[in-house]
Parts: sequence; structure tokens; C-alpha cells
Amino acid sequence: MSSAPVEAAFNTALAIEGGDSLSVIQDRIRAFAGPLGYDRFVLFTASAAREDVVERIYWVEGDWFGTGEAVDALTYIRRCPVNRHILEVSEPFFWTKTRSESGELYQVVRTPRGRGVHGLQIPIFGPSGLEGAMSLGGERIDASPQARLALSLVGTAAFLSARRLLEAPNSSATAKLSHREREILAWTAAGRRQADIAATLGLSERTVENHLRRIRRRLAVMTTAQAIRVAIRNGDIES
Repeated sequence: MSSAPVEAAFNTALAIEGGDSLSVIQDRIRAFAGPLGYDRFVLFTASAAREDVVERIYWVEGDWFGTGEAVDALTYIRRCPVNRHILEVSEPFFWTKTRSESGELYQVVRTPRGRGVHGLQIPIFGPSGLEGAMSLGGERIDASPQARLALSLVGTAAFLSARRLLEAPNSSATAKLSHREREILAWTAAGRRQADIAATLGLSERTVENHLRRIRRRLAVMTTAQAIRVAIRNGDIES
């Protein structure tokens, strides 16, 4: 990979930051990553407090599992164990997946080689720690150090822009939390898992997740950790 694609990565990141819709981000990613052999994409928010790590998928596209069928968010979460590896790293990493009689084998590797689906996962960190990631995959990918750095720049810009667009606070919402929202946020602040909170309150995990999403929007923050800090400062929950 020459210096020209590196410059193209910078220009792509600038275009993504100036984009006004998710489709603009997607088009820019496809245009930049396609010539490097990447034709599968997933962009998601993440939390170290969740068992499956993935919090919300903004975009998933491509033949991730070699079946020729489109992959939805739930299928991706259930079948991609490499996501948990982002809890153990502080920088982007390559992975590879091969098939055998015993099933699919995922491995984190220094340089992908041979047959199979290969990819690059780019964790995104912020003030509260792990906040999300972008993963790109393909069968014949450019895994050079230059490509890794260029895609890291583009992937980070894509995540931050998608989060800005899709998690924008609702200006008509009040900052006052409901009793149920305070209850769920207090349990979350105490370190309880969403599954445990759901069982304690007689709710589904999806309902708990939706409450947390509304809390973030109501408090005009991007992450649950930020919502906890704001709620403590506002006196909605105790520290």
C-alpha cells in the first residue's frame, strides 16, 4: 500500500466526519475498503459490562459466515466470538476464520494468510473505556501495516460519526428520569448485568436495554457510564 491510499484514508475520514447520514458513511467505507479486499462490514457500540460485548449494531453487511445469505444483527452477535477479544486489547487486530468438520474456527493472528475469511477489528475507546468497534472482513484482504493504520483511521471516524447521527439526544426530552429509569440506572451503576436487572424487575432484557437507551437520550449523553455520572450529579441516583 503506497502513500496515495494513506492520503485517501485521511480524505475519506474527513468526508465521513462531514456526512449527514449513515448511508454516506457506508458509501465512503465501501469505496475505500473495497479495493483493499474488504467486502463485509459491521459497526457497533460496545460495553465491557455486557456478556456479549455488543450493545447496539449500527450497520452489518456482507457474507460474514460464507452462506451467501445476508446476516442480521442478532445472528452476528451469536456467531462471532472474536468480539470478546476487544476486551483484552488496546489496538486494532487481525483475525481469521476457517472451516473444518468440527465447525468454524476463529483465531486472532498477526497476519492473515491462506484460505478462509479474514478481517480487521478496530476497537474504539473513550473517557469511559471501550465504547464500540468496527470490523471489516474479506477473503483476500490487504493486511499490511499501512492498510491497518489507514482502516483504523477510517473505522474510528465511521464509528464516531454514526454514533453522533444515531444517538443524537432528543431535544424535546426532559432531563427528569422516571422512577423505573432511576431504578434501572441505579442497578446498572451498582454493577448488575442487564439479565440480572431484568430478572429482578420482571422485565425482558430488551426492555432494560431500551430503558438505558432512553436514559442516554434523555440525559444527552453517548454512553451509559456518562449517564450514571450525570444522574449522580443531578441527584437521580446515589453514588
